Amino acid sequence: MNVLNKTSDNILFVVNKYAGIGYPADLERSIKKACDDNNTLCAIEFTQRKGHATELATGASTNGFNKVVAVGGDGTINEVARGLIHNEIPMGIIPRGSGNGLARHLGIPLKTTEAMNTLFKCDTIAMDVFRVNGKLSLNVSGIGFDGHITNLFGVKSTRGLLGYVMLTVQELLKFKEFETEIFMNEESLKRSAFIIAIANSSQYGNNAQIAPSASVRDGLLHINVMRRVPLFRLDFIYSFFRGTLGKSSFCEFLEAPSLQIKTREPIDYHVDGEPCGLSDTFNIELNPAALRVLVPTGAQSKV
Repeated sequence: MNVLNKTSDNILFVVNKYAGIGYPADLERSIKKACDDNNTLCAIEFTQRKGHATELATGASTNGFNKVVAVGGDGTINEVARGLIHNEIPMGIIPRGSGNGLARHLGIPLKTTEAMNTLFKCDTIAMDVFRVNGKLSLNVSGIGFDGHITNLFGVKSTRGLLGYVMLTVQELLKFKEFETEIFMNEESLKRSAFIIAIANSSQYGNNAQIAPSASVRDGLLHINVMRRVPLFRLDFIYSFFRGTLGKSSFCEFLEAPSLQIKTREPIDYHVDGEPCGLSDTFNIELNPAALRVLVPTGAQSKV
């Protein structure tokens, strides 16, 4: 990595060429032009392997950078964040994934040129993060059917929203509700669930809002315990994308800074859309205001 002299703004762009929507040939040139137009120094590094983005972000301060921008999907963003937890260097996001749940929640434009422009007209927020069995989560993690789909989708060669929807439809009738006990706020709750979503922000991605009232700055996790929804209830899907799940009889919303979930049998789970296999015990802990993040000017009051 080239080491830059310290100036007012030295930005490291960590780019995943293989993120969900692919790598445009002019991306590198666009990044350099945007930085030149704003009198900002920059360097661009491409991830070479799993965990490489974390290594790059961890070394950013030593190499003279004062901002790190993740260019990729939720997985890339998560890796960069691991290297910046409890660090004064803020993380920017240029969303290049298939769902871009966290970027959407933060009000970051999905068009690459617009997202780049916001890096130079932005506010910095201190964002909550959380961990599921020690694994860092920024956005939404889930136990049950969404974990099952994520684990299956992770080994599929066909990516994108269409592939995800097709797989979901195929598996919908096969997956059954599971018995669980939730320990939180000094009480124990026994429930049957199809999905237990643990949300820091409001949505999975593609505007599918699993926890419409969630905030990344409120010091709370928003838990949606969802029952199995009959296939004929198309109104539920409508509510999912309209942000009105809070009115659904199939959802029970809970809030807590930490919790433990135990299931009768090992159940699939995911962390920020990354497959994590199965477990029967889930220890979940919020870490408030642990990550500094760049958001478009004016967006901080909404996140």
